[in-house]
Amino acid sequence: MTGYVGAEHAFHDSDFAQDWADRFAPSGPRLQLFDLILSQVERLDKPTAHVVELGTGPGYLARHILERNNSITYEAVDFSDAFLDVARKTLGDHGARVVFTNADLMDLEWPARLSKRPDAVVSTWALHDLGGQQAVADVYARCLEALPEGGVLVNGDFIKPDGTTWDFEAGRFPVARHLELLHEAGFKDAECLALLEPNIETPTSAQNYACLVATR
Repeated sequence: MTGYVGAEHAFHDSDFAQDWADRFAPSGPRLQLFDLILSQVERLDKPTAHVVELGTGPGYLARHILERNNSITYEAVDFSDAFLDVARKTLGDHGARVVFTNADLMDLEWPARLSKRPDAVVSTWALHDLGGQQAVADVYARCLEALPEGGVLVNGDFIKPDGTTWDFEAGRFPVARHLELLHEAGFKDAECLALLEPNIETPTSAQNYACLVATR
C-alpha cells in the first residue's frame, strides 16, 4: 500500500489550537515519550536545571515534567500566541514556574530571545513542521550553541520509518538522517532511545515518532 503522510495546521488560529489540544490529549505511548524526555533531563543530575521546550503547543509535556519535578525552571517557546494561551490554561498553577517566550524557530536568532541559558532543550512533535531537513539542521545547530558543555537535547518527533512505501512530508525523515544532522551540528553521543507507535503498512500522521537524544 502507498499513500502520503503529512498534515497542515493553522497554528495562529485560537479555535484550531484549542481543538488540536482537545483531540490530542496524551495517550499511553505519548506519555512514555514524556517519561523518556524527563529521564534525560534528570540524568543531568542538576536539580535546578533550566529546561527550554521548543514548540510547546498545548503544554502537555511541560505539565508532565513540572508535575514530576518541582525544582527545575522551565521556558515554553512557541511562535503561536494562540498555543501559548492554551499552554497557560493547561499548566494552571504550574504556569507560575514557566517563562512563556514567543519565538520563531525559522529565525536563526531565536536563542537570543531565551530568558537564560538552558541546561536542556526538549521538543515534541514540532520540528517536523519547520518543513524540511535544512530547517531541522539549523535548529540543531542553534541548540548546540545555546547549550553548555554537557547539556542535553531531547527531540521527540515524527520520522519516516525504514521500510515504508509511503511518501512522507519533507519534515518527517529517517532516524539515521537525524543522527547525522546532530553529529554534523557538533553534538556527541547522539542516539535514538525509542521508536513509538510504529506503522509501516498503513501509517497515519499521528504515528511513527522517535525519541532522539544528544549531548553537547
